[in-house]
Amino acid sequence: MGAEERRRKLRAQGAQLDAAARAAPGRRHLEAGRERTSATKPLGVVWVDCPRSVVRAGLVRVLEKRATVHQGPKPPDDVPSCVILCANSHEGLSERLEFYREQSPDAPPVVVFSPQLDLPLARDALQAGASGFVHAEMMPDQLLRALAVAARGELVAPRELLGYVLTKDYSGDLAALSVRQREILGYVVEGLSNAEIGRRLYLSESTIKQHLRAAYKLLGVSNRTEAAKTMRNHARGV
Repeated sequence: MGAEERRRKLRAQGAQLDAAARAAPGRRHLEAGRERTSATKPLGVVWVDCPRSVVRAGLVRVLEKRATVHQGPKPPDDVPSCVILCANSHEGLSERLEFYREQSPDAPPVVVFSPQLDLPLARDALQAGASGFVHAEMMPDQLLRALAVAARGELVAPRELLGYVLTKDYSGDLAALSVRQREILGYVVEGLSNAEIGRRLYLSESTIKQHLRAAYKLLGVSNRTEAAKTMRNHARGV
């Protein structure tokens, strides 16, 4: 057999092998599977409900390579794997969490996102029924891992939260309150509204709210009712 004939034979064998490989059903299935896997984002649909445009843009940038991101207060067409709710206080938190629960019988897990590691807010969020708490001080990969855990139905919480809950003195750190905070809390105990307190002290209602939020954190409470109870207990020496 001459050299040219051997080359023709090898080319024919190679063509047969290529044709057989293309026709093999297992190969076709494997290629299709790889295409589907590469097109699927592991976190699925993540619903980002955040009114602050800069914060929302940052979250979307972190998420978009791992998830299909839906933005806004209205639910997406597809069932989300989880919801990110931006919050910087406990006000309205319970109502918002209830809104997500009402969306469907299989309500998605809701993870509360805060601008900072706010342990009282984390505690309030979990007590109100959130599936987790994350914050802007986390690294992007930490945030993605936390959302993956929440999407599996597991609880996500800062490791510092357990120590906070176990050691926090719920009688409140009254010594840390400022004179103005004590004054405002005194009016809260009397049952005055924020507007009424503002008129008494010649301060705007928003300023009163800011003082109260700061006082709540120092006392380890979530609202004016708990704050008033703490102040009364202190006055009675309880």
